[in-house]
Amino acid sequence: MQTTITARHCDVPDSLRDHARDVVERLGAFAPRPVEATVLFEEDGPAHAVELRLHVSHGEMFVARGEGPDHRTALDRAEERLRRQVERSIGRRRSGRHSAPQPEV
Repeated sequence: MQTTITARHCDVPDSLRDHARDVVERLGAFAPRPVEATVLFEEDGPAHAVELRLHVSHGEMFVARGEGPDHRTALDRAEERLRRQVERSIGRRRSGRHSAPQPEV
């Protein structure tokens, strides 16, 4: 999976870039067939924001944005939101119309 990390109007230390790569790898292992990921760090005055984009096969794209007092907090919030999106998508696939019928109790 190809990962792109971008910083707008701010400097991001290497340790935070490494943490962002780890987050993307965790989400990529959880998502069905990831193709590429983008991490966007933004700073607008005192506000810090991180946007995660995860592109998986069949053209599906997951996007989550997190905000916080610092970039690490914003990254953790965005990761949690993206994880929920991926979990919902996986649940929808498994409970689709081609799934096995549930036995009656």
